[in-house]
Parts: sequence; structure tokens; C-alpha cells
Amino acid sequence: MATIDVDEATKQAVSFAARMANVSEGEIIRRLVGGAAPPRDGPEPAGQGVAIYADYEGHRVRAQYFEPARVEITDGPLAGKSFKSPTGAARAIVRHYNPSVNDNRNGWSFWQIDNGSSARVWLQSIRPHHSDR
Repeated sequence: MATIDVDEATKQAVSFAARMANVSEGEIIRRLVGGAAPPRDGPEPAGQGVAIYADYEGHRVRAQYFEPARVEITDGPLAGKSFKSPTGAARAIVRHYNPSVNDNRNGWSFWQIDNGSSARVWLQSIRPHHSDR
């Protein structure tokens, strides 16, 4: 495992954030730098996406979910857009179809797995859990 050097105040802040979020210090760092990672060129390197959809304001939007959190919208006006989280994708849909409302949404409970049945299965049900706590 790699290590990084930080000053004591930063270490305390990371430790506090980890305790508050009930995750490891490493997970806090991953979350902080995850948004700073350069975008990938080309297709997903491994694994196949999970078909998901969201119904909002009378529109069904289909997408693909790739672990650990990326969502690529596959149809409708936002087709081709990629988001680093289900929440980012959900917020974009809300902004597109209803720009006058607050777009704050939890993407894990906004999206449903497209399993071909009428039973609702929320994306939250397959959300990855980190084992390094």
C-alpha cells in the first residue's frame, strides 16, 4: 500500500471526515481526488455496464451503469453524456426536464435497474461497498 505525507492538521481533518462518513481515511482521499482524475479516452476498459433507467416528468431515460459509480446516458436529449456518479446524471436529467426546481437528487435512489420485470429494483441495491473500513 502506498503512503502520502501530510501535515498534522490535514491528517486530523481527513480522520474526522472519515469518522463522520463512516468510511476509511483512504476512501475519503479517493473521494477527494476522484473528481480530479483525467477523463478516460475510449471505451470502458473492463466489465459490461448494467442497464438502468429513470422515469422523470413523464420521460423515461435509459443509461448504463459502470462500477464503481459511472453512468452513461444512452437515449434521449442527453444521450452520449457520461457522469462520474449516478447523482450527477440524475441532477442533469432534472435540470433538463424541469430547470425551475432544485436539482438535488440522490442518484442511487433515482435510477432503477432495467431487469425486464415490473418490480422496482433501485440502483442502490447493487451499490459497491468498500471493504477497507
